[in-house]
Amino acid sequence: MKTPFAHRIFFVCALLVAVSATARAQENYEIQVYGSETLPPGYTMVELHSNFTFKGSKRTDDGTLPTHHAWHETIEITHGFNSWFETGFYIFTSARNGNGWDWVGDHIRPRVRVPESKHLPVGLSLSAEIGYQRRRYSANTWTLELRPIIDKQVKRWYFSFNPTLERALKGPDTRRGFEFSPNAKVSYDLTKKITGGLEYYGATGPVTSFDPFREQEHQFIPSIDLNVSPNWELNFGVGVGATRSTDHLLVKVIVGRRFRFKKRH
Repeated sequence: MKTPFAHRIFFVCALLVAVSATARAQENYEIQVYGSETLPPGYTMVELHSNFTFKGSKRTDDGTLPTHHAWHETIEITHGFNSWFETGFYIFTSARNGNGWDWVGDHIRPRVRVPESKHLPVGLSLSAEIGYQRRRYSANTWTLELRPIIDKQVKRWYFSFNPTLERALKGPDTRRGFEFSPNAKVSYDLTKKITGGLEYYGATGPVTSFDPFREQEHQFIPSIDLNVSPNWELNFGVGVGATRSTDHLLVKVIVGRRFRFKKRH
């Protein structure tokens, strides 16, 4: 934390936490701040993203289902093709009392990064996620997300910033153009196997004119990462909403396993 770079990154993250930030209420399916690293070639990561909203919306004005007491399960399958390119595929599902278990939609996410051989002072990558979600779960049925990813490990500290841009391709929000949804994470290695952190997710509105603060969505998630093996990803967090437009309380769990399938000769 004594390097000038670390101070700048910490200031950016602190500013984000102070003025904005969360995933949209109907988009709490894959709640994760991305790191810049891509999967090595030949490896496949299978992840299960689970979250339950204890306090969410009990009614909506756009015909979508409320999020109160909604259980979301998302399967993410990612494959690394070379040292700088991977592609992920998502299957979103939702369950809620009175609505049963339902398929929500699918997304695909190619991602490229600057290889480590370039020796940049920070990790840098870019993902583009496009997909469909059913009308009862999202007013916008086709969406596009562009996510730049900037991260840095400084001894025990880790910083990641995702200044995400989202756009509705089909639905009532197409006229709003690209909207700013910044995500950030600050974490510290408490031990070799336990990392404590604070995650932030935001939706502030169109990049040309932010929504009023009360209509923005801001959520903070204290989290724990368990570093039990390079082949496993284990993340737990409790999310608290900071505005009336945000789900007020949720719990999330991510369990991931990395595989490498050897070719038969």
